Amino acid sequence: MKAILPLMPHSPEVNPSALSQYLHTRCITVEETIFSNIHRVRPGEVIEINADLKLSRRRYWTPFNLSQEIKEQAEAEEEFDTLMRQVMKEHVRSDVPLGLFLSGGNDSAIMLAMLSHIQEHPVQTFSVGYKDAKLRDELKEARKIAAEFGSQHTELRLDRQALFRRIPHHVWAADDLMRDAASIATSALSETAGRELKVVFSGEGGDEVFGGYRRYRQPGLIYSARNLIAPGSGGFRTRSAWWRKNSRQAFGPRLNQFRPNFRDPYRKAWGEAPSSWSHLQHCQYTDIVTDLTDSLLVKVDRMMMGFSLEGRVPFLDHRIVEFGLGLPDSLKVKNGQPKLFLRQWAERYLPKDHIYMKKRGFVVPMREWLSGRVLDDLEQKLINNAAIREWFDTSRLPALFQVQRSNGKAAREVFCLMQFAIWHRLFIEDGGATKPGVDEDPRDWV
Repeated sequence: MKAILPLMPHSPEVNPSALSQYLHTRCITVEETIFSNIHRVRPGEVIEINADLKLSRRRYWTPFNLSQEIKEQAEAEEEFDTLMRQVMKEHVRSDVPLGLFLSGGNDSAIMLAMLSHIQEHPVQTFSVGYKDAKLRDELKEARKIAAEFGSQHTELRLDRQALFRRIPHHVWAADDLMRDAASIATSALSETAGRELKVVFSGEGGDEVFGGYRRYRQPGLIYSARNLIAPGSGGFRTRSAWWRKNSRQAFGPRLNQFRPNFRDPYRKAWGEAPSSWSHLQHCQYTDIVTDLTDSLLVKVDRMMMGFSLEGRVPFLDHRIVEFGLGLPDSLKVKNGQPKLFLRQWAERYLPKDHIYMKKRGFVVPMREWLSGRVLDDLEQKLINNAAIREWFDTSRLPALFQVQRSNGKAAREVFCLMQFAIWHRLFIEDGGATKPGVDEDPRDWV
């Protein structure tokens, strides 16, 4: 979007509806962007312009016409194995060497196994962990699976200063607002990989396509209760990220106007899915067309392209998406075990002790790092920041910061405020003309 700003007939303006959605749900999704009068072309959509310059939107792909034949595990595994091999062969087409971002989880481990079978030379793999954090990272698991396949492995260990000083560049690269601190770690991985490579694989999409998230397997009574309180999405995606009292009170009047609308993208996606689909399929589809598209894939694509690196995500090949969505629920989730089909299929490629480890997300220790002098400085700078004062009730911010000091449970709100202040400086005040370096103190940009 920064390339569009110079062509706009007027100075860029904040879209209040999109800003509200970002705060409540961590990203801005569907057609809106953070800029008024700039809209998205959705994935699977084409914009047609006729001779009179009239625009029409048309979706050229949806997963709605799934072939939902009842499959047994063995039959489904053989079909998927053939499909996955074909997809990987197509995705490795390249004139340059390929790498892989390797976490400690299953999806990237599957990518490594498949790439190792296809390529003759060792795969270059990259993992990230943290030096001065209590939060346990996944470097040990990634190192183990890298050794299993003999990859050429690189580990990054970031401390608080290294991570924090990437934030201004990460905001610049993202264009839009997206509250996923893991994108900062992805930025560091991308810079490292970009020194040697032009193409890197990543495992995004496996959880959405094969039912890997805990939020997909809540008891039916919980979904029913949530749907009574917040109807329209089957009890799924019902709560704001700013749900605590101290958080809600920090909104200014204009943001409060749009609070009731933050769930609109989820309600829309839920209603689009065929009524014949199961609750699990509705959850999967809702995530695929909202948070996956406009948070996780923004993280992958824009953080990588910030260092001229192309990201490839084979789990999101449309054939894999159709296959995963079309599987019977009983093959995807059983006895509380998530993503069961993919795990059982992966036994032919990966060690069992790795496959059945408890799932852990790709997280950054922001909660414990937003503390001490850093937090004190941010509080003063944010309270005095013009953009924050315009959109938030700054008299309420000291109470919010006190929550973070006492128990660390306002990290997402503090991160949102900091990110918005930096974004506003870069794109509203400077019109997108300023590019921060990869090693800058974010407090200087608030």
